[in-house]
Amino acid sequence: TCALPIWAAAFGQTNGSPELQRCIKPMPREGRAYERFLELNQRVKDNEGKAAVIFVGDSITEGWEGNGKQVWEKYYAPRHALNLGIGSDHTQHVLWRLDHGNLDGLKPKVVVLLIGVNNIPDTNNTPRMVLEGVTAVVKKLREKLPDTRVLLLGIFPFREDFCEQRGKALQVNQALRTLDDGQWVRFLDIGYLFIQPDGKIPKDMMRDFLHPSPAG
Repeated sequence: TCALPIWAAAFGQTNGSPELQRCIKPMPREGRAYERFLELNQRVKDNEGKAAVIFVGDSITEGWEGNGKQVWEKYYAPRHALNLGIGSDHTQHVLWRLDHGNLDGLKPKVVVLLIGVNNIPDTNNTPRMVLEGVTAVVKKLREKLPDTRVLLLGIFPFREDFCEQRGKALQVNQALRTLDDGQWVRFLDIGYLFIQPDGKIPKDMMRDFLHPSPAG
């Protein structure tokens, strides 16, 4: 059978299969993640639309406030950047919060999007489903911020050495590249920079083989 066009899932066309909706159905979270979501909404409100660059993603993005704090202060704070990362977010969680205040009043020049790594380990999520999830987030950003360019980063490599999950992410990245239209959406895959010649990720780049260290 022919595969669905990439954009079809973003519009909710999933061949009627409930499983295909997993990564594209907006879903809220509870506990600490929801508290962080509320904090981000307040941060957005306090920003009063001054942000020129916003970063959207999961714990890797949130990590700019931890291991990456000094790098952020040097390179991104002067660019009026705003961090909208929530640890452990999947694509479906980002879709929900983009509709519930995380973008209200913002008119940035650029959105830096890095999402999808948490969808990868779930064996119920096929590469196509993860692709559709990331694509749906890109589509949502373009709808909400029509005058903003999107810099879509390829899913970073993770785990210390070669593994099936890394391969799954690479398949998704290959397809994500097709979203690059040369103008409003640009795709950049820098994952190879974290990897040694033998294929392993060194701890000085990613302390737990997932979250970048200050050097990473």
